[in-house]
Amino acid sequence: MKIDILTLFPEMFESPLRFSLLKKAQEKGLIQINVTCLRDFTKDKHKTADDSPFGGGSGMVMKAEPLVAAMAQVTGHKSKVILMTPSGRKLDQEIAKRLSKEKHLIIICGHYEGVDQRVRDKYVDEEISIGDYVLTGGELPSLVLIDAVCRLIPGVVKEKDSLVNDSFYNGLLDYPSYTRPEEFEGDIIPEVLKSGNHKEIDRWRRRESLRKTLFIRPDLLSSADISKEDKKMLEEIILE
Repeated sequence: MKIDILTLFPEMFESPLRFSLLKKAQEKGLIQINVTCLRDFTKDKHKTADDSPFGGGSGMVMKAEPLVAAMAQVTGHKSKVILMTPSGRKLDQEIAKRLSKEKHLIIICGHYEGVDQRVRDKYVDEEISIGDYVLTGGELPSLVLIDAVCRLIPGVVKEKDSLVNDSFYNGLLDYPSYTRPEEFEGDIIPEVLKSGNHKEIDRWRRRESLRKTLFIRPDLLSSADISKEDKKMLEEIILE
């Protein structure tokens, strides 16, 4: 996958893209991430990429000309343009799965009072938010989107089972995980995890995944893939 980030502040991406899985994925050639400074596409000596809104009001609006010029330089045949904005559709695992199948993402980092609506109407394919709150710009949200999407690209995460067991992947929250030592501050890990009985371990994990979802995010249960056995376990959990 190729990802082009269009931003007013390219320096914000220098460190996050050089660590962990994103770094390894780039080194393996699984993803290619380019950062483009929108100010490089302005035409005045002050490199002005924003202006006051027509009709008055507070704040500034990102200008259309630099954005369109930058997109023209990076857009390909199969490019998908995404605008990071608080008014976009809230990012979830299904969006991440869908976008992980794209060949080329162009991500616009919104700023100030937003982007000239003519750019949004004509060039943007999808608007995405990472939550119902407002940040100073779209740089941090774009990094969240990139991380969520890229880890689903085959080969980025070494163990495929790690993805399948992630929270939200199958509609439920992830089950609890433990590692050595067996006892810590008087707390001992569940006995079933030491049994070697993989069928019982899988059943325990499914049950705890259902329990966690029920008490923390019950709203997810209505859309999750729930079997008859799951329903029975949920009934038992409720009665406990």
